[in-house]
Amino acid sequence: MPRSRSVLDRFFDLSGRGTTVAREVRGGVTTFVAMAYLVVLIPLIIGDAKDVTGAQLDAAQLTTMVALSAGLSTLLMGLVGNAPLAMAAGLGVTPIVVFQAAPHMTWPQAMGLVVLEGVVIVLFALTGVRTLIMDAIPLAIKQAIGVGIGAFIALIGLVDAGFVGHHEASATPVTLGVFGKLTGWPVVVFCAGLVLMLVLFVRRVPGAMLISIVAATVFAIVVDSVAAVDPKAWGPVEPKLPDSIVATPQFDLLFKVDLFGGFERAGVVTASVVLFTLVLSGFFDAMGTILGVGEEAKMLDDKGRMPGISKILTVDGFGAIIGGGVNGSANTAVVESAAGVAEGARTGLASVVTGGLLTALIFLTPLAGVVPIGAAAPALVIVGALMMMHARKIDWEDLEVAIPAFLTIVLMPFTYSITVGVAAGVLAYTLLKAARGKFGEIHWLLYVLSAVFLAYFALHPIEQALGIN
Repeated sequence: MPRSRSVLDRFFDLSGRGTTVAREVRGGVTTFVAMAYLVVLIPLIIGDAKDVTGAQLDAAQLTTMVALSAGLSTLLMGLVGNAPLAMAAGLGVTPIVVFQAAPHMTWPQAMGLVVLEGVVIVLFALTGVRTLIMDAIPLAIKQAIGVGIGAFIALIGLVDAGFVGHHEASATPVTLGVFGKLTGWPVVVFCAGLVLMLVLFVRRVPGAMLISIVAATVFAIVVDSVAAVDPKAWGPVEPKLPDSIVATPQFDLLFKVDLFGGFERAGVVTASVVLFTLVLSGFFDAMGTILGVGEEAKMLDDKGRMPGISKILTVDGFGAIIGGGVNGSANTAVVESAAGVAEGARTGLASVVTGGLLTALIFLTPLAGVVPIGAAAPALVIVGALMMMHARKIDWEDLEVAIPAFLTIVLMPFTYSITVGVAAGVLAYTLLKAARGKFGEIHWLLYVLSAVFLAYFALHPIEQALGIN
């Protein structure tokens, strides 16, 4: 007689995806620890900027909103999308809000455009347009997206840890460390965490990443307390035990949004260009992350398609609406989700765990300021290595596939943009196939996407021609 399945098993299909409650919880906690720095970093980025009136948003209020919107969006992804994908304000979209929208309009108006971005993406998902676009992307490009994201998040980890850097006096774009050599205790913490994580991971110790992040954080706290370390050297998070772990959440920014005021203040053309950029970046950043993490979680079929993708994409769009609605920037699926997947996460239960912890941060925001980026960065490096393994699936003997795949992979880390990598890959694939006269192998949507991506790359000249500063 078959054993009866628990409620959690039936709801999330744990046994069907070859996972357990313990693995999902461990994966959810690992993802949370790997991405918690965003709850500190995003408010710093937004709070340091001014809108067209010179107004600035309060960092404490932003922290509450970023944690709340990330938690709610991630819970929604777990319960509706049933995918191990955490959501938070994206580092690809937030700079657009800060540097392209805010200089031309007020903060409520800029966040109104973020809400409209989410509405557009939801409509694309509900009408099947977004799924159609994802299915039109060639399999080799989808595989390259996963590899490129692996290289991208590894570079993020190395840069955030101070292992790779750049100094304006340097003759090369990037160097070992900032001045061509490794210096400072934060780098020591990163290296120690990386060594421990590598050893535990190759020995297949359960919770290897989580154990290493916690150990590196404890090490960092000890170092910070006994050594004269410049607080700025740690990045946005100094590993220091807070005076209190509880903080009063501040909801002053909730729903302070002006949906269409940006079109009136900045002008229809300027606001439309900003909205176009937000949609394009949010759309393809999320698409790349979903496909890349989905590939690592073994959720894709042999054609690179993901079951239940419509729900996942719809939730992703609602994440942007939630983020804009609370003034926390657009939420999107984050690449740090791959850290939880590497620990065994395969279902939405992991996202429920991550979302619950993120939501709890509205009361425990001081805890978000304990784990330094250098302690979490080793997880990004190792996950990057794991995702790089998918490169073996690409046919490197076929130049029509190899060159677009190569451009997709290298341009993601080189430009710090998933969207740029996808755009270059699609354009190169369409061009090379057309050059060989193989028009029948080009999905008609690829022509449309190529035109859109050309406009994206030519956005600055277009803005200049239209008189947009």
